[in-house]
Amino acid sequence: MSLVDREELKRKRDQYIVPSVKQLYADPPLIVRGKGQFLYDETGREYLDMFAGIVTVSVGHCHPKITQRTIEQLQELQHTSTVFLTQPMVDLAEKLAEITPGTLTKSFITNSGTEANEAAIRLARQATRRNEIIALEHSYHGESHLTSTLTANFNWRPDAMPAAGVVYAANAYCYRCPFAATPEHCHLECAADVERVIQTRTSGAPAAMIVEPIQGVGGAITPPEGYFGAVKKILDRYGVLLIADEVQTGFGRTGKHMFGISNWGVDPDIMTCAKGLGNGIPIGAMVTTAAIADQVKRQQINTFGGNPVSAATALAVIETIQEEKLMENALTVGEYLMEGLTELQKSYPIMGDVRGKGLMVGVELAGAGKEPLPLETAKIVELAKDNGVILGKGGLWGSVLRIKPPLSITAENVDTCLKVLAKTIAAVSKAAR
Repeated sequence: MSLVDREELKRKRDQYIVPSVKQLYADPPLIVRGKGQFLYDETGREYLDMFAGIVTVSVGHCHPKITQRTIEQLQELQHTSTVFLTQPMVDLAEKLAEITPGTLTKSFITNSGTEANEAAIRLARQATRRNEIIALEHSYHGESHLTSTLTANFNWRPDAMPAAGVVYAANAYCYRCPFAATPEHCHLECAADVERVIQTRTSGAPAAMIVEPIQGVGGAITPPEGYFGAVKKILDRYGVLLIADEVQTGFGRTGKHMFGISNWGVDPDIMTCAKGLGNGIPIGAMVTTAAIADQVKRQQINTFGGNPVSAATALAVIETIQEEKLMENALTVGEYLMEGLTELQKSYPIMGDVRGKGLMVGVELAGAGKEPLPLETAKIVELAKDNGVILGKGGLWGSVLRIKPPLSITAENVDTCLKVLAKTIAAVSKAAR
């Protein structure tokens, strides 16, 4: 493939891509190659990728084992569908049953996290013979009609008629506690709010509650200890299933556990995953218990679900995470990153909150009165790119730096990121004065 001039490519993108597909940067680089934790533009310039293709490249760009397994499967069998018997899909489902928490053993393999969440809601409604779904404020669950309704963030909600039967509970957003509590005087009112929502905004018998253990697009919002345990007790009391959306937190990203929800000692009834499972190859999965799965016998199909190439790739990704001890690396390097950010915070007051677990980290930028700083956040992301570091941004107001790199990064990479952050935050802080 011959490369097109960067400016010409920008012009063609504007001409042929729908305008609602926005770019992260005002002045985007032309990315042509990836290797490990690095990206390269057409000039050969190197960028340290601390966003991993929106929390997707879990084991590093173009990992040789993953690439080889993908190529081998592509040359052997490219496609069938879920209605055919193939080994890669079954092998992947077996592996998911082995590594997921509790008694989750039955999988439905999909193309994406959106599809996995759609499948989870459908299963929950059919298995319980109920309809209503609870989601959390600040959540993000996908781009379809239903999953965008589950998304409680106006930036990602189209102005179309929302799907029916969805209600929202207050989120455990400690930095901006909706109940004005402090860590020293927290009685988990956020968890108790789930029962209030069940009693006042539903029939009293919802089908399920869907949660991200740590919210991704919402800005790495991380609940306090005890939160999900308290929520699960409430849900169990009302016969409500818990769906853990692990699309971003899954597969070792939080460090101590393979899946994020396990950090709170809770086993979900249904789990969804995608992104890091394929390391860039499109795939998703819904995993549930045999008891729940057996409630639904009506035929279900997904044309590209369980695709042999995607399934073989995903299995290689899981094996690589285990063999290279990337979960342990996420814990160790993640702690080093958090220590560095916390130290940096002492010098730069606009770093209002540093939060997350493992390599699922967010830095919320705020003024003296906690007012969000979206313009400053965008400038830091742009300047970091100019200094060779790729960061993401998110949060309800676009004021959170999202730091979620491949799990293979090193302490040296963290040092590079921290130096660039110090430089860019200092420049933006000085300009704001």
